[in-house]
Amino acid sequence: MADKIQDKALLKRVVFASLIGATVEWYDFFLYGTVAGIVFSKLYFPTGDVFISTMLAYTTFAVGFIARPLGGVIFGHFGDRIGRKSMLIMTLMIMGIATLLIGLVPTYDQIGVWAPIALLILRVLQGLGLGGEWGGAVLMTYEYAEPHKRGLYASLPQIGLSIGLCLASGIVALLSFSLTDAQFLAWGWRIAFGLSFILVLVGLYIRLNIMETPEFAKVKQKGAEVKIPFMSMIKEYPKEVTAGMCARFIDGVFFNVFAVYSISFLTQQLKIPRTEALLGVCAAALVMCLFIPYFGGVSDRVGRTRTYFWGSLVTGFSAIPAFWIWLHFPEQTILVWAALVVPFGIFYASIYGPEAALFCDLFKPEVRYTGISFVYQFSGIFSSGLTPIIATILVREFAPNGGWAVAGYCVFAGIVSALGAVWINRLARQRIEAGGTAPAALVA
Repeated sequence: MADKIQDKALLKRVVFASLIGATVEWYDFFLYGTVAGIVFSKLYFPTGDVFISTMLAYTTFAVGFIARPLGGVIFGHFGDRIGRKSMLIMTLMIMGIATLLIGLVPTYDQIGVWAPIALLILRVLQGLGLGGEWGGAVLMTYEYAEPHKRGLYASLPQIGLSIGLCLASGIVALLSFSLTDAQFLAWGWRIAFGLSFILVLVGLYIRLNIMETPEFAKVKQKGAEVKIPFMSMIKEYPKEVTAGMCARFIDGVFFNVFAVYSISFLTQQLKIPRTEALLGVCAAALVMCLFIPYFGGVSDRVGRTRTYFWGSLVTGFSAIPAFWIWLHFPEQTILVWAALVVPFGIFYASIYGPEAALFCDLFKPEVRYTGISFVYQFSGIFSSGLTPIIATILVREFAPNGGWAVAGYCVFAGIVSALGAVWINRLARQRIEAGGTAPAALVA
């Protein structure tokens, strides 16, 4: 009895450590995306053309996603060789320092071309840190949890995304509301980046006081570490990697349309006040905090791939009514917010909740850190990093119906991911038929 109580207390500590770290990481990463279209395009890429400036700002945003797979491979390698905990501490420090320095970079008017170059370098460091962070955070809870509750517990660090996004958009909205436009552009936005360092110190303190996961401890005890986890992953799981990246498509596209690009679309195309748009995203993120663990638990009961299949389709198609409301009722604040909260806060959670456990289920412990990091981060280049750029181009090329083109892109992503979930299910069944093993939730 005492052991069970101790195990539960340890699991709670691990969950909190993963959640606080993930919150810091996502706050840092999406703070950049939140201000890219409304600040960096003006202060660091002053071309005189709003479209070009916005495109350049979102390009540096995309660079972070390009760096993430490299971070995933590097930290995944050492996470599978040395341990999960030490990598989580290192990634948190990299992200925190890079974000603090972004808030200190002089503008283009002050140091010329060195300003966007410095932003680019720091954005790469952000990407490297987050590339290793996500996999380690979800693995800590997944590998500590009981098998029949892994969907629920692996979804808890995922809440860090919605909390981090809520903090990023909420703090920027507060600063935007409290300051004049001139004050906000001159120095106000920098405060949001400086606050990151406080969160980093809290996260480091908590993570230093947790232990290695039981599953990886067994791997170390048996001396079963793989020499080069990345090569082992490619050799043993090529189809699972590809299927996982297909399934990830709707996550990256939908998130970046509704959390990142929507701010630029609502303010520039529909002339909705910046604070109003930011508060809408913040409200959706708050709602998402409740639904992420709900759908993680659902995947434990009805099956991971089944939950993800239907979630992908519903999420992708929900973009159509959302953009219809935005285009027809931009003056109705409640409707604008509802078109953010329902698709993004509820439907999107049906894929993001079970996603972590879905990817963890694909790989054995010896290559799991590398495997899930690579699937999540490499697919992010196309599904996440390029989405704001693609959306900006679609709106310009299909004007005045560009919003419908973006909605169609979301639908396409939902169909691709639903097919990816079906493929994962078939691969799991084939492994079982061939005499291998697969988690029950993956084939339910």
